Amino acid sequence: MKAVQVVGYHQNLELKEIDEPTVQGPLDVIVKVGAAGVCRTDLHVLEGQWQEKSGVELPYTIGHENAGWVHAVGDAVTNVEVGDKVILHPLMTCGLCRACRLGDDVHCENSQFPGIDTDGGYAEYIRTSARSCVKIDDALEPADVAALADAGLTAQHACAKAARLLRPGDVCVIIGAGGLGHIGIQSMKAMSAATLVVVDRNPEALALAREIGADQTVLADGGQVDAVRELTGGKGAEALLDFVGEGGATGEGVAMLRDAGNYYVIGYGENINVPTIDIISTEINFIGNLVGTYADLQDLMVLAAQGKVKLHTQQYKLTEFQRALDDLDQGKVRGRAILVP
Repeated sequence: MKAVQVVGYHQNLELKEIDEPTVQGPLDVIVKVGAAGVCRTDLHVLEGQWQEKSGVELPYTIGHENAGWVHAVGDAVTNVEVGDKVILHPLMTCGLCRACRLGDDVHCENSQFPGIDTDGGYAEYIRTSARSCVKIDDALEPADVAALADAGLTAQHACAKAARLLRPGDVCVIIGAGGLGHIGIQSMKAMSAATLVVVDRNPEALALAREIGADQTVLADGGQVDAVRELTGGKGAEALLDFVGEGGATGEGVAMLRDAGNYYVIGYGENINVPTIDIISTEINFIGNLVGTYADLQDLMVLAAQGKVKLHTQQYKLTEFQRALDDLDQGKVRGRAILVP
């Protein structure tokens, strides 16, 4: 089969012919890939940021946002059948460790992460586990939802945390209306009655934000902190979801929060630089977010089937993987890039 592989760090991926994956255990599921999301994490992989953390042996197939059709199953698989349309939770989890037993399977002690530390979905077929498969509605196709497996799940996970604490009349600021942010806006709108204020430096992104649920938009032109403070009567927002990873480094995001507000870190790449006295005196909380649970992905698929969360995508053929990555790196992708067979 065709597969796009990491052959070395700080160099381009290569399209190769490799053997198709086969069922190796009773809970294995082989999926014919219908779509694979192109994520900024893939760029970070190529930059070597995950090299030590993953310990993966090269070459291997990249791609951690995957959806398709069940092609083959192990003897003990009962939740899916050949032909089912599925989206794959990005982790293959054990189901037996304490985290899994508590429903916190994203922190499974014995997980594998296809596309990061084992073969992923930039390929014609992928091996996963029964525990990773979530059926998708008949009205949806793999290309409609593939990027929701990570980008959407990460946004859903953060929004679900915030929504549990937000009350009607509260203000939630979302930094970034791009690939993750546009999913977060829709998810938060579906789960919370809070007022959504979206901040972005791109006017086109803000126009999209208004279309999909933002109550207010603010152009990041240097005056965004003052604008948010004004919108909140000088008090600041109860919650801020940073889908870009810059608000903490510059201090702008913190300045948009009210005392005891919650800062949800989703995008990454920069450090958070905040004097400890400011954290103590305001009791601001910083909350990290790593993908999401299996249950989060199930909830997200319900929102997708209801039409409340829709991906804005640009599709590329599998053989056009380099153009997709280049477009993403150069900021040319609006929404999410998707590889299809």
